[in-house]
Amino acid sequence: MTKAKKKKGNLIKIAILIVFIFSCFVSSIDNKKRIKVEIIQFNQTLDLSAKAEKEFEDINKDIYAAKATYTGDLTGYSADCPLCNGTLSCKTSYKVYQNNVVTYPDETYGNVRIVASSKQLACGSVIRFQSNRVGEGDTYAIVLDRGVLGTNLDLLVPTENYASRYIGRSKVTYDVVRFGW
Repeated sequence: MTKAKKKKGNLIKIAILIVFIFSCFVSSIDNKKRIKVEIIQFNQTLDLSAKAEKEFEDINKDIYAAKATYTGDLTGYSADCPLCNGTLSCKTSYKVYQNNVVTYPDETYGNVRIVASSKQLACGSVIRFQSNRVGEGDTYAIVLDRGVLGTNLDLLVPTENYASRYIGRSKVTYDVVRFGW
């Protein structure tokens, strides 16, 4: 082999070695950038998770914050209806017909209205809704009875006549502020 060919072969080997080292260096930089991006994304995910958990805790501590929202039909019923016996399925000891009451003294929310719902809402759940058929502003009610389907509500009122005359049937959106007792 001539000196020129040897020199040319060495130059090619050096060039290949330089390209290899450069590609490793670039790859290392890309890996470092990728790792840095992954760390940043992981930290952002942790930060968002922590924020969501904090917000969830805040909502659960706030007794008036909506835990869920539903829409259904609002109707009225009374304890003097033909098939009613004046007892509530969730609170049988609370005799609404005998005591002529349509409210319940809740320890947390005070004197609230009584509603019947489906089993979708646990007994003792407290809801908040607005209906000009019931009154101005927010109305708070507690689930103490059953007998409706889906997300519908049946508001306890003094008489069947009152129910048909003033409550009727209307769409209502309501917030659940407490799920059960």
